[in-house]
Amino acid sequence: MSKRNIVIAGGGTGGHIYPGIAIARAIQKVDPSVEIHFVGTAQGLESKIVPREGFPLHLIESGQLNVKSPIKKIKTLLKIPYGLWQSIRLLMQLKPLYVIGVGGYASGPFVLAASMIGFNTAIWEPNAMPGMANRLLSRFVDKCFVVFSEAGKYLKNDTVIPAGMPVRQEIEDAIHDTQKDEKFHLLAFGGSQGSRVINYCLNDAVKLGGDWVKDLSVVHQLGKLDYQDVSAKYQGAPCEVQVHEFIFDMPKYYKWADIIVSRGGASSIAEAAAFGIIPIIIPLPAADDHQQKNAESLVAKNAGRMILQKDLTPERLISEVQSLRQDKALREQMVRNIKSLYIPQAATTIAKEILQ
Repeated sequence: MSKRNIVIAGGGTGGHIYPGIAIARAIQKVDPSVEIHFVGTAQGLESKIVPREGFPLHLIESGQLNVKSPIKKIKTLLKIPYGLWQSIRLLMQLKPLYVIGVGGYASGPFVLAASMIGFNTAIWEPNAMPGMANRLLSRFVDKCFVVFSEAGKYLKNDTVIPAGMPVRQEIEDAIHDTQKDEKFHLLAFGGSQGSRVINYCLNDAVKLGGDWVKDLSVVHQLGKLDYQDVSAKYQGAPCEVQVHEFIFDMPKYYKWADIIVSRGGASSIAEAAAFGIIPIIIPLPAADDHQQKNAESLVAKNAGRMILQKDLTPERLISEVQSLRQDKALREQMVRNIKSLYIPQAATTIAKEILQ
C-alpha cells in the first residue's frame, strides 16, 4: 500500500512554521496513517525547526517578491522557474493527497505547481491583509483558511473558511490557568530575534521612573543582538525587571502578564487572544504593512492598542500603559473583546477540512 502524504509548504519565520507544525500534529491526531512532509527553503528557519520536530523537510529555490530592492526582486524572479521545476519533480515523487501553503518563500511556487498539476490545494492566511503570494494563489486553490475575517475580501476564492490561528498545543493546554499577584505585569518581546526599537524604548521608559513604575513588574525578551547591552542598561532599574535573551516557556509568562508590548505578527496576537491579554502593538514597517492592518483590526474591535514605529517614544508608551492600567473597567472590556477573537482548536478544524 502506497503512503498517504500531505505536504505543508512555507516557512521563513516562526509565524509561518509553528502554525504549520500545529496543523501537521492535528492531521496526525485525526488520521495517524497520514505522513506529513514539509517544503521550505534553505534560508528560512524551517531548516532548523522542522527536522527537530521530527518531520521530513524538502528544500526548493525561492525568494521574496514583495520587496523594495530591485536586485532582490530580480534574484527571486530568476529562481522561480527552477523552484517550479523542483516542485513538480517533488510532487510527482510524493503524490500528496493535499498540499497546504502556510506562507513564506516556498509556499508560492509549490502550491502553484500543485494546483496546476491538479492536486488538492489550500492556503492558510494569518494576516488581516494577505500577502501578495496568497492573493495570487487564492485564484488557484480549492480552499482558503483565514485568521482575520477581513482577509476574505482580498482573496479570490469561493471557499474562505475563518478557521483561526493554529496555536501550539502547549498554548492550548495552558490558557485556563492564570498566575497573577498584586503587581501590574508587562511582558515585552519583539519576535524570536527581538526588536531593537521596542528594546531601547521600553528600557528608556523604565529608566524615566515616576508613578508609572510603581508596583510594575516587567519581563522583557531582548533577542540575541541587544541582550548584553540592554541588560546592562536595566541595572538599577526603579522597578522589578527580568530580562531574557529568549523565552522558551512562553505559556508561563502569558499566564503572568496583564499587558503585552510586541510587534503585530498574527501568532503573537492569537496567543494574546488565547490568554486574554491586552496587546500594545508596535507594527513592524513592511512593504504591505500587514502588521499594521492586524493591529488596526484589533483597535477597531477595542481589543488592543497600536503605536506606529514612527510615533514610538518612551513618553507615548508610558501614556498607553497608564491609560490601560488606571481604567480597570476599560481593561476588563478589552480583555473580553480580545478573548472573543480566539478560536479554539483551529489546527483541528483545518486538519478535518483537509482530510475530508
